[in-house]
Amino acid sequence: MAKRTVTLIPGDGIGLETSAAMQRVVEASGAAIAWEVAEAGAHTMENCGTPLPDSTIEAVKRNGVAIKGPITTPVGTGFRSVNVALRRALGLYVCLRPVLSLPGAGGRYDDVDMVIVRENSEDLYAGIEFEEGSQAARDLIRFCEETGAGAIRPDSGISVKPISVTATRDIVEYAFDYAAKHGRTKVTAVHKANIMKHSDGLFLRVAREVAEERAASIGFDDRIVDAFCMNMVVDPSQFDVVVFPNLYGDIASDLAAGLVGGLGIAPGANIGKRYAVFEAVHGSAPDIAGQDKANPTAQILSAAMMLDHVGERVAAERIRRAVRAVYADGKYLTADIRKATRSSERAARCSEFTAALEEALEQMD
Repeated sequence: MAKRTVTLIPGDGIGLETSAAMQRVVEASGAAIAWEVAEAGAHTMENCGTPLPDSTIEAVKRNGVAIKGPITTPVGTGFRSVNVALRRALGLYVCLRPVLSLPGAGGRYDDVDMVIVRENSEDLYAGIEFEEGSQAARDLIRFCEETGAGAIRPDSGISVKPISVTATRDIVEYAFDYAAKHGRTKVTAVHKANIMKHSDGLFLRVAREVAEERAASIGFDDRIVDAFCMNMVVDPSQFDVVVFPNLYGDIASDLAAGLVGGLGIAPGANIGKRYAVFEAVHGSAPDIAGQDKANPTAQILSAAMMLDHVGERVAAERIRRAVRAVYADGKYLTADIRKATRSSERAARCSEFTAALEEALEQMD
């Protein structure tokens, strides 16, 4: 059987370790995958003058599918997020984040099963900003005063929040299509339309239009974002597929991960019309990089999503079964999970956890 070539972007920080663990598990699953390694991240910035070389983008376009490890984004200074740049360059308008309970992972609930669908291209992540004191910021402040749009303090930095009919329709239609394909029964749209009537209000209006078109097959409701967060924590079982504008989806997906054991077990994907990039939700954790302490579960489950995407569904389900088995057994769980479960048992190293997964996969044969 010919192998499918997938672009592997190892990332930096713990990404180098979690990517290596993921490769071992994918190989043990029996999937016919070949890797084309491409670089991105802080070390690439040092070597190439950019954190995201054109050659990496071209590798993803050539293969159509990629999986990446976490990449460090400097806080407040330095280059912008490589993740955001990849999404823009490849038209990855969907951020897909399943949230599923694992046995023994320390989650607040043992029956969480929801899917977060987040719009990737707009909202505050569009990065349209004006520095405090800049001419553009002063002009915008003056415009708001003159038109009666509202008073802005003169020492403000300003971000613009665009939400379009086109992108909203695309993401809500994707949420409904995903629900129909995977046997889900309801889509919930989350917004703050009661306050931001011309941006979130537009998101809600278009979501309702799409829902009316799909009403025969999939249920629909909507929630204000602050109420949604409270209700999700109180009773996550009331949600199935949940669709968000960008910023709310980013925050809510991390909150949801906390319900099932943390970001260490949270997989994700960025999907467009032509390309898809799969990735763990968590960051690069440079404080533990190179110490064999990282939890590779999120990247391994992201690889299972990637295998589903390329038609390797048997291998993908084998990986998910192996992960559930190792977590249920409880002998080889990493430090973040030991902390979540308040366990005093010795934490497994990344390499030990990975070996346990390989063994679980071998025992399935």
